[in-house]
Amino acid sequence: MASARKGHKSFKPLLVVASITFPILIIFYVTHQNSIFDIFQDVNLMIEGFHNTTTNISESVVNKDAKNNTFEDEKNDKKLFGGLLVSSFDEASCISRFQSYLYRRPSPYKPSEYLISRLRNYESLHQSCGPHTKSYNEIIREGANFSKAGVDSKCKYLVWTAIEGLGNRMISLVSTFLYAILTDRVLLVRFENDMLDLFCEPFPNSSWLLPKNSTYWNDLRQFKTCENVFENNKENNSHTVLFLDLMNNNVRVTNRFHCDQNQDLLQNIPVVILRSNEYFVPSLFLTSSFRQEFNKMFPDKDTTFHLLGRYLFHPSNVVWKRIQNVYDSHLAKENERIGLQIRIYNTRQTPEETIINETISCLQQNKLLPQLNIQSSMSLNLEKNTSKAVLVVSLYSRYGERLKSIYENNTSLSREVVKVYQPSHEEHQNSGDNIHNIKAWSEIYLLGLCDALITSPTSTFGYVAHSLGGMKPLVLQSIYGRTIPNLPCQRLKYMEPCFHDPPNYDCTTNTNVDFTSLFNLRRCEDQSRGMKIINS
Repeated sequence: MASARKGHKSFKPLLVVASITFPILIIFYVTHQNSIFDIFQDVNLMIEGFHNTTTNISESVVNKDAKNNTFEDEKNDKKLFGGLLVSSFDEASCISRFQSYLYRRPSPYKPSEYLISRLRNYESLHQSCGPHTKSYNEIIREGANFSKAGVDSKCKYLVWTAIEGLGNRMISLVSTFLYAILTDRVLLVRFENDMLDLFCEPFPNSSWLLPKNSTYWNDLRQFKTCENVFENNKENNSHTVLFLDLMNNNVRVTNRFHCDQNQDLLQNIPVVILRSNEYFVPSLFLTSSFRQEFNKMFPDKDTTFHLLGRYLFHPSNVVWKRIQNVYDSHLAKENERIGLQIRIYNTRQTPEETIINETISCLQQNKLLPQLNIQSSMSLNLEKNTSKAVLVVSLYSRYGERLKSIYENNTSLSREVVKVYQPSHEEHQNSGDNIHNIKAWSEIYLLGLCDALITSPTSTFGYVAHSLGGMKPLVLQSIYGRTIPNLPCQRLKYMEPCFHDPPNYDCTTNTNVDFTSLFNLRRCEDQSRGMKIINS
């Protein structure tokens, strides 16, 4: 409509021009004895030229507006990860939600329309049934049963509780969220003080935090467990709440969790409290009653954690400030950024020098870092040479210091400049400490911003970093003693985290079975007994 109004206004100057030019042409006719046809032809040409000029200007404005709109649409698409996220959040409350696209590479993995619709439906359910709603007060606060309190049956709850390190917590939390979506439950999280400053609220107009005045903050041992329910295959209508313990050492439950008959039993329980240190998503895929929904949400199954993790986990403003400071100061200006995560489970079993040598061998064999020119002492002109930044993430300072010393004291054959930076070194894991977890979460995120990544085998910390970053990293080989394998590291074929201790119980035949020979499941590259979900 704006362009039409501009076209209408152009008639006024046209009339003015015609009134001026017409008498001039009459004089020109008398002087040069031109025909009246020539005169009007000249007038038409002048008017047409003026009209074309105004039209071109109008079209230019329209095209500029269209380009601006296209640019804004593309920017919003990047901000919201192709519709994965919604914009109905206050930016000041969670800066990372609106700025992360400026730091992350655009993800090649797009969410399906069906996943987006299920997320929007979940958000609506969470808003209707979340903390301090009528249903929440009747079920969660008072611990009432549906049959006794007449509670709206659409509101059922899945309460997640934290256990072990941050990597384990994040992989189990993504698994629990997917389980909540598949069973139409509302996810509530029991965050102690060591988790409160890590993440923004993921769901609009509601909170995912279980209020501290809830009875479900009490000792978990007071609640009935799912173990007897699963083994007896018998529903007990007196249960308002059940404790579902999916820890890796609780084989009697984890082996039967995927059985449809057990999921049917759980369906009528108002509140399920879940604890796990595992990425149990493959168990959800094994559940035949969930599989169709799973396939529709994730036609590309290797993106399950990548998409749900990017939906759930947004660094809090405290964590985001730390991420920005490290990135802008040490990574932003370099030609290439290489992430290196070293996780050592037994420092006495493998000498420090062996781990350093294996790491350097992996970096050099895969051409991530240049070979060293040990004999040369020539100085480099830093302004004319490309530079690489190595971000070292480890509990121990000695690995970052050793790598930094090697590349600072020796030139490279390619004359590339290698800068090594390690943001922190706690020297031991302290999962119950808030500052420790802030550092861990910021460094997980920073690893995902790198151009290339090397991680340690079986590390859930590394799983979260590469999956959020949308990467298939190089994984160091497990070594014992002083011998370095000829292939010090291998490239992951699949992006999904590994389910370290998966079930092997076939619910229909009541026998043990290897599920990795079926469906979209394979053994993990870094854990021979583990299982991960893959694309066909």
